Order: sequence, then structure tokens, then C-alpha cells
Amino acid sequence: MSEQCCCVKTKKRSEKEYKSLINRLSRIEGQIRGIRNMVENDAYCTDILTQASAVSAAIDAFNRELLANHIKTCVADDIRNGGDEKIDELLYTLRKLMR
Repeated sequence: MSEQCCCVKTKKRSEKEYKSLINRLSRIEGQIRGIRNMVENDAYCTDILTQASAVSAAIDAFNRELLANHIKTCVADDIRNGGDEKIDELLYTLRKLMR
């Protein structure tokens, strides 16, 4: 008898949402590679820190977009269907993001 995890959730994203998120992640990935190259090439510390700060801002923007999409779709759908499970999940997630 195989065990299945009941807590695995998925979401089918629209093509537009998918492309937007993937593009953001690709840019972040490129920025990280750039920082690695800077370290490998002995770049000055403050120059690396400036780029690391840009990556942090890019991740924050990714999180904001993903959160907005989540509220507009998953949370709103749950509310429309008379549920409040997604609201509790959202509050928990926001607490984690705001640490």
C-alpha cells in the first residue's frame, strides 16, 4: 500500500501568469550568475552588495506578483465558494513573509 501526501497542492496558471513569473525568475537567475562572476573576478565588495540588493528587490517583486495572483484566484475562488480555508492559509503565509 503506497502512502500519498494529502498536503501537496498545485495550481494551473494561465499562460500569461506563467510567462510573467518565469521571466522574472530568469532575470533573477541571470542576476545571481552575475554576482557569482563578480565574486569570482574579485569585484569590489560594495559593487557586489549593490547587485545583491537588486536581486533582493527582484525577489520581493516576484513575491508581490505571486501573492497578488494568489489572492485574485485561489483566495477569491475559495471565498466565492463559501470557504475560508484560503484566508487562514494567506494569513499564515503573510506572517511568514513579514518576518
